[in-house]
Parts: sequence; structure tokens; C-alpha cells
Amino acid sequence: MSRIEGVLKTLKDQGRKALIPYITAGDPNPDETVGLMHALVSAGADIIELGVPFSDPMADGPVIQLACERALKHGTSLRRVVAMVKEFRATDPDTPVVLMGYLNPMEAMGYETFATLAADAGIDGILTVDLPPEEADDVAPLFSARDIDPIFLLAPTTTDDRIRAISEHSSGYVYYVSIKGVTGSATIDVDEVARKVAHVHELTALPVGVGFGIRDAKTAAAVGRVSDGVIVGSVLVDTIARHQTDPAALRKALTDLLHPMRVALDDLVH
Repeated sequence: MSRIEGVLKTLKDQGRKALIPYITAGDPNPDETVGLMHALVSAGADIIELGVPFSDPMADGPVIQLACERALKHGTSLRRVVAMVKEFRATDPDTPVVLMGYLNPMEAMGYETFATLAADAGIDGILTVDLPPEEADDVAPLFSARDIDPIFLLAPTTTDDRIRAISEHSSGYVYYVSIKGVTGSATIDVDEVARKVAHVHELTALPVGVGFGIRDAKTAAAVGRVSDGVIVGSVLVDTIARHQTDPAALRKALTDLLHPMRVALDDLVH
């Protein structure tokens, strides 16, 4: 059982929902990333999604595009991101870390080299936005062989046959994109998400995490009622942008934003 599967099983047994924050590695600068990861855990994160900065993040809106620009300006490479996770893992052996990014940096490094380095660093999952499962036969097995979960995206328009196919190639959880468009682009329709996620649950046994459009505790709780976990990204990255010159204020702002989501999700148990 992978670290991701173990955490999600424990939460399910407790009747609780996963809180999965996303930040971009190297933003606002590489020296801050590991500290921010620990701050997220202290605020209640169950799993961390760590974005690998890329020059053409096609699925992301302006907030995360700018985060990628800031990170790349500081020389944040894929190899450096892996090193950050290894540093984080030295003092946190338990919190799963999922790298989320695009295929090009992994391809440039070499898939087998990357998979080996990722496993050594304690990375638990890989979500490659522009790698559909039909084209992952040369890549996903390298991850699975090292107990790294390949994670794929589901969209509101994904057909039933494709949901089944994606689930067959996935482990850990599937990431349901709650809106049509890029990250940070729209307000979430919770009723529609509830209907879609219920249908996805009929087609896969994997936990379903919902991302895009979750901005506050109220939205997190509403999505948590109908899913196995909530994925929070753009609002956190925007907070980093607004406090990038003051590390202490930045960590407090992230905690003040994320912790109420943790409380709201845990209140669903009562």
C-alpha cells in the first residue's frame, strides 16, 4: 500500500475528508518551499501537491502561470524540486507528496532517471497534466514499480468509458476538475460537482479528489460533503504572491487560509 493509499484509507475509516493543498515549488523562491510545505502540514494538510514550474503551463490560469515564472526566474529545475521533497521527507516521513506538472521536464531528464530520483526522494504520486493514460504505457509502469502512484485528471466532459479507462491506469486517487477551463477561472457549481462525483464513484473504486474553484472554508466543506478530498490551489498561490517579500507573514497567511478549511472538513464528521 502506498503512502497516499494509506492516508486516504485512514481518513475514510475515520469518516474524514482529505485536504490537499497545492503550491508551486520555488515560489516565491526555492529556499522557502520546504518551510511552506511544513506550514501546510501544520495547518491541516493530509497530502501536498507540489507544482513543478514549467514555461508553458497550459492548464493553469494567470495566478499559477505567474508562480511558475517566479520559480523559473530563481532557477527551479525538476531536479531541484526533487531535492526539495527529499529535504522535506527528512523531517516528515508521513505526509504524501504528489508532483504535479507537465511532461517536458520529465522527458528531458529521462523517465527512468526521474522515476528513480523521485522514489529515492520519497515522492508518492505523479500527476502529469499533458500525459493522457493512453500514452502513458512507457511512463506509468516506471512509477508503479517504485510504489509511486500515477494520478490522472477527470473533467466534467469525460465519458463513462474514459473514466473507466483512466481509473484502470490510476492509483492513489483520481483528480476531478470541477470546472471547464484553467485553474482559478470560474466559480464552482457544487450541485453539479455533487452529481458528477456521485457518478464517477459508480465507475471507479478509487477515491475522488476535487480541485479547481475551492477558495474558502465554505466551499471546501460543500465539496467535501460529496467527495473524498478537496484540492486547493490558486487561492494559496495568490496568497504567496501577495506576501512573497515577508516569509513570516506568508506562512501565517497560508495557515490562516488553510486551517479553517481543515476545521470545516472535520466538522462534517459531527
